[in-house]
Amino acid sequence: MSEVLYRKYRPKEFKDVLGQEHIINALLGALKQGNIAHAYLFSGSRGTGKTSVARILAKEIKCSPNDLYEIDAASNRGIDDIRELREAVMILPFDSPYKVYIIDEVHMLTKEAFNALLKTLEEPPAHAVFVLATTELDRVPATIVSRTQHYAFHRPGIKDIADLLARVSKKEGVALDSEGARMIAFAAEGSLRDAESILGQIMAVEDKEITRDEVERILGMPRRDSAKALFELIAKKDMKTALALIQEIANHGYDMNFFSKMLLQYFRTHVQAG
Repeated sequence: MSEVLYRKYRPKEFKDVLGQEHIINALLGALKQGNIAHAYLFSGSRGTGKTSVARILAKEIKCSPNDLYEIDAASNRGIDDIRELREAVMILPFDSPYKVYIIDEVHMLTKEAFNALLKTLEEPPAHAVFVLATTELDRVPATIVSRTQHYAFHRPGIKDIADLLARVSKKEGVALDSEGARMIAFAAEGSLRDAESILGQIMAVEDKEITRDEVERILGMPRRDSAKALFELIAKKDMKTALALIQEIANHGYDMNFFSKMLLQYFRTHVQAG
């Protein structure tokens, strides 16, 4: 593969965005009415599409690549960085009606930088649109939040991610069985980017046919049968054997945090089925 999957299959249009219908519908409705906010805040866990939606939004309001600026607040977090932004934002766009500034991980800005950004958000030039993205909403000052349109991104469900992986695999000429897709989706913990990265990792080893067993083996995941076995032992109140099984899983070097999530998922599935 000449290009990593999550970049190759990054959504290019709103219709391609997975699991954020509440946000896409709201944005499309606002755009249809010509209601373009001067500042948006996208919050949610990593890999849920915040930056992708920000780029699509910029495209929808006719912002050219020349007038689109992406800033990583993790490495440009000081007041001097924001002062430079405040000066640059006043300059008219090159060839677009708007200049769009996407500030990723905005929660990483210093207190002084946030204060400087606040002044710009309070009196922005008409041609400026800001899209702030964060994985830690609680670290964004309330004064900043109040001056934006806030959209909370949700983690897509395992089925949605598995379906996406199936489509990507088919395009790449790889046979991915449904259980294998679900295991990758589960391992990604709601991140589309992580799911596609994991798929790419597995495809580098198994590039023609991928099954659940191969996913578990390549990722070093405990077999799902282990969760089933532990569940049955607990149901029988056989704590001695259950503890021995847990110890065996730990001795094999498996991630116990991941196994606990697998066990919880099995419990939920079993209870719902029952």
